[in-house]
Amino acid sequence: MSKQEMPPEDVALCCSPVLREPLGAAQAAALARVFKAIGEPVRLRLLSLIASHEGGEACVCDLTGAFELSGPTISHHLKILREAGVIDGERRGTWVYYRVRPETLNLVSESLAPAGDAVVRA
Repeated sequence: MSKQEMPPEDVALCCSPVLREPLGAAQAAALARVFKAIGEPVRLRLLSLIASHEGGEACVCDLTGAFELSGPTISHHLKILREAGVIDGERRGTWVYYRVRPETLNLVSESLAPAGDAVVRA
């Protein structure tokens, strides 16, 4: 008997449910905005560079050299990450320094953790 022929009560789940509880409309919209922001390869790399930078923050001048993109293009990607709440920026003189917002990344982690799993907070 194949899985398609088995009664639903006899089919075991192959894995844990992804979410502890269903997302509400507002939660889904907020998380979708974050996923959309980090779902683009350049922005994901920027996030990784900022998070792994010494001291947990990076100057925009440290980020632009890692890409073969213009400064305005990098600034555009940083703006999208900032508007989605993934990073914060602080102007110091001529430069802007960026740091990851751990509360946003924790929210993303918690939304993906299987039911019953504890999420380790940084």
